Amino acid sequence: MRSVFLRNALVLGMLSAIGPFAIDMYLPAFPAISRDLQVDVSAVQMSLMSFFTAVAVCQIVYGPLSDRFGRRPPLFFGLGLFVLGAIGCSFAQSVEALIAFRFLQGVGSCATMVIPRAIIRDLHTGHEAARLMATMMLVFSVSPILAPLAGSFLTEAFGWRVIFWATAAIGLGGLAVVLFLLPETHRPDGTKKSIGQTFGTYRSLLKDRHFLGLAFIGGFGQASFFSYLAGSSVIFIEHFGLSPSGYSLIFASNAIAFIGSAQFNSTFMRRFGAPRMVRTAISGFAALTSVLFILTVAGVEGPYLLWGMLFVSFGCLGFVIPSTAVLALESHGPIAGTASALMGTLQLSTGAIIIVLVSAFYDGTSLSMVSAIVACGLIALTLSLRTLKPKRAYP
Repeated sequence: MRSVFLRNALVLGMLSAIGPFAIDMYLPAFPAISRDLQVDVSAVQMSLMSFFTAVAVCQIVYGPLSDRFGRRPPLFFGLGLFVLGAIGCSFAQSVEALIAFRFLQGVGSCATMVIPRAIIRDLHTGHEAARLMATMMLVFSVSPILAPLAGSFLTEAFGWRVIFWATAAIGLGGLAVVLFLLPETHRPDGTKKSIGQTFGTYRSLLKDRHFLGLAFIGGFGQASFFSYLAGSSVIFIEHFGLSPSGYSLIFASNAIAFIGSAQFNSTFMRRFGAPRMVRTAISGFAALTSVLFILTVAGVEGPYLLWGMLFVSFGCLGFVIPSTAVLALESHGPIAGTASALMGTLQLSTGAIIIVLVSAFYDGTSLSMVSAIVACGLIALTLSLRTLKPKRAYP
């Protein structure tokens, strides 16, 4: 039984890491891409936004189709598009072409983001689902730890275009994993629903305030990290003068804080309950980022201060994002693919908007990034207090 659990965690973690790997690997190359294509860094940041936009929009297609036809066929299709988009990025001669092919790559990669969550719900609920998700994230952690380091090495040694050939190879590896290691976990009940009826399931989900509240708590938590994705490479490399390798180490350490804390989710959910754990963690995140914002406005800044505050803050987020995903899918087992897709669409749409704002208001300092992070934290805190209200004890 334990070997099956570990195999599932490895396979789902590897698939879930493909999209983030495609993001994290090219972050250190932003300045190099900007110079080569002769555009501002903000234009290169739009390629990141186009990737997130594609993932956000196209999840609404993959989710219902995975409920109707099973989990494997959409994964094959998505990974094929991912590989084609990566090859297109490697040949891009303009930032417009890069943005377009990154969009195509995002269309493909969102299959590997939405469907693994549905597979977890196919297999487990409650703290067991949280345990599988945390173990999957431990495997997934190879992306934020190794991808920036690999990207900076490839950029310095061979140029930024080689990064996309590497991501194409990763996509082909994902196809092999699905083909040989991932059994089908969702057998449709045989009811011949029309595509319209399948997509009509979204209507009931959009009326579920508890589901929406949990989705947006996790969504604004993710959006704070997307703010970091959009602005951190330019801030640490251009503003603070760190090398791409130095930035990669900082990026990896913050990801380790997030993923490391997530490993305790199952234990704390059993002991304190998921709602209490989420409320406490998001309160800590909002408080820490508020202090960071005050220091930044006051002109007290530096690479190691920024890194340290974000390290602890993202550690708090590790208790929030996986737990809200488990809670949101808990009562939607038969339509786990659709529910996972809607949750992902809402969350990544929020993240894409935040990326646009961070890019638009970037002023050469860390203020725009920090402002977006603290705003997201405060909104998530407000939602958690409304959605996960503590139960009153009556005499």
